[in-house]
Amino acid sequence: MTDRVGPVLEVGTVAQAITTAIRELNRDVEIRDRGAYVRVLVTARCRVTREAIERALGAAFRLPGDLELVMPSFKGRFSVTEDEAVWEAR
Repeated sequence: MTDRVGPVLEVGTVAQAITTAIRELNRDVEIRDRGAYVRVLVTARCRVTREAIERALGAAFRLPGDLELVMPSFKGRFSVTEDEAVWEAR
C-alpha cells in the first residue's frame, strides 16, 4: 500500500486556506481533525502552491515562512520553494 503524506497544521484561518488549496490540487485528500491541529494526508504525493493558498486565504502568503509558522510537523519527504510545497512518500 502506498504511504500517505502531508502536513500537520495548527488550527486557524491559515490552516483552513492551506487545506482548501490542498483539496483543490490533489486527489484522495484526508483531513483528520485532532482539535488543536489537523493532519492532512494524500496518497504518495501532496502538493500545494502559494497561488492556491493565496486564492483561498484572500491575502498574500509567503513560502516557506508562513507555512512554517503553522506546520509543526509533517509526514514524508518535504521540499519547498517560493512557489510550492511538496510532501512525497519515501
